[in-house]
Amino acid sequence: TFLDRFIAANQEQFPYASGELSQLLRDIALASKIINKEINRAGLVGIEGEVGNKNVQGEDQKMLDMVAHIRFERALCNGKQTCGILSEETDAIIDTKNHQAKYVVSMDPLDGSSNIHVNMPVGTIFSIFRRKSPQGTPPTEEDFMQKGIQQVAAGYVIYGTSMILVYTTGFGVNGFTYEPSLGEFILSHPDIRMRPDGITLSVNQENYNTFPAGVKSYLDYCKKERYKTIYAGALVADFHRNLFTGGIYLYPPSEKYENGKLRLLYECMPLAFIAEQAGGGSTNGQLRTMEIQPTSKHQRSPLFIGSKNMVGRVTDFMVASK
Repeated sequence: TFLDRFIAANQEQFPYASGELSQLLRDIALASKIINKEINRAGLVGIEGEVGNKNVQGEDQKMLDMVAHIRFERALCNGKQTCGILSEETDAIIDTKNHQAKYVVSMDPLDGSSNIHVNMPVGTIFSIFRRKSPQGTPPTEEDFMQKGIQQVAAGYVIYGTSMILVYTTGFGVNGFTYEPSLGEFILSHPDIRMRPDGITLSVNQENYNTFPAGVKSYLDYCKKERYKTIYAGALVADFHRNLFTGGIYLYPPSEKYENGKLRLLYECMPLAFIAEQAGGGSTNGQLRTMEIQPTSKHQRSPLFIGSKNMVGRVTDFMVASK
């Protein structure tokens, strides 16, 4: 089943929509095809290095970060189904001038871009909400300050040995693999389910000494149980592996990042939506990620996400340490 046909066949899941959400998902798929092409030739055309600027997070911007941002901005503006975009690469909300559109999109255009020069997987993460502001008016910050439970769709694209688009609209999780010779995404992983338990741990052990006591205790427990530690340094890559094989990804608070490093709106919440729809779980250590009320556009949050039993276990360790 091609992506377009799958989306069209499932439009009845949205009684309030009349094709706009379906088109928006197609626009994201189109932009991801362009990004995939750029990534595949990055080393040949010299766009795998740094721009020399820092983004709103204070992180060094890679050339491909900006390429991905521009490609997605153009696709979403031209597609006319979103009135506003929030991107990791810009401080302000992007007004697409499509003020009649019903939706807003939050996204990390290229997650893990520091992996590009060593040919490791990178990805795109996106989240879609119905706007709060009246149609016909410019987008507002309020449109994006919604809890994860209010998402109408979320997904990610992983650019690796093959390009895979995984998304949910609240009716399960499906994965589509890109077939280059046809130029189409084909349903390859229907109704993805995450194992309730696993033995894979994705965490930056370098920060162990600065983690909260409960997290240290959990990591000690995992070591005793001989869990495997596999950390790619790209959230999409680690999450994707754990989604299919079972495991947990952790980015706790630390000495350097007291509130965690990952961004709530366009990293934590969309992946939490996918995890829950696949039978997994996600928390910031205290609250279910999907229930956190955002208070700022680029808000950071701790993240513990993956197999349901593993997320429950690390939460127990954190509660017991208080």
